[in-house]
Amino acid sequence: MTFAIAFLAGIASWSLLEYVIHRWLGHERRFVRRTMFGREHTRHHSQGDYFASAWFKLVAAVVVLVLVGVPAIALAGVEAGSAYALGLVGFYTYYEWFHLSLHVREGVGTHGRWARRHHFHHHFGDPRRNFGVTSPIWDHVFGTYAAVTQVFVPEKLAMRWLRDPSSGAFRAELAPTWVVRTRGGAS
Repeated sequence: MTFAIAFLAGIASWSLLEYVIHRWLGHERRFVRRTMFGREHTRHHSQGDYFASAWFKLVAAVVVLVLVGVPAIALAGVEAGSAYALGLVGFYTYYEWFHLSLHVREGVGTHGRWARRHHFHHHFGDPRRNFGVTSPIWDHVFGTYAAVTQVFVPEKLAMRWLRDPSSGAFRAELAPTWVVRTRGGAS
């Protein structure tokens, strides 16, 4: 039972960190240029399909595991401290996979479709809203949640899954939720 509670506490901690890191290190002007995350995140927004390399994320996960795991074990013991650190890093790993999948695959299921609208509204509609990628909880808590039914996507940043693979045309069945802005207007 202790392991499960500590593991869930680690997951909850990552959920909050996901929001805090994204909102303040990724979008707060005084931090964006001063941090590697801020610079990488700016590139991600401007190049839509850009993600930092997997090795960079692996190194970050190992560093966090050590920085969090050692004090957690010292404070809570081996079982609870390890569970907490594994929950935090495990959910970080899930977040990285989920975030990438939002960009490269069409939404599956209610949550997948919601997450894509939520996330891409942040990218293309209002970067001051919808900082949570895996969950809207902290956006609700901090007042940054925006409900989204339609997303306007700049043509040059349109995700591949918006196009028909055989013709290259934008997929009509994804309208009206997804509207691709072309140079001459909406498509």
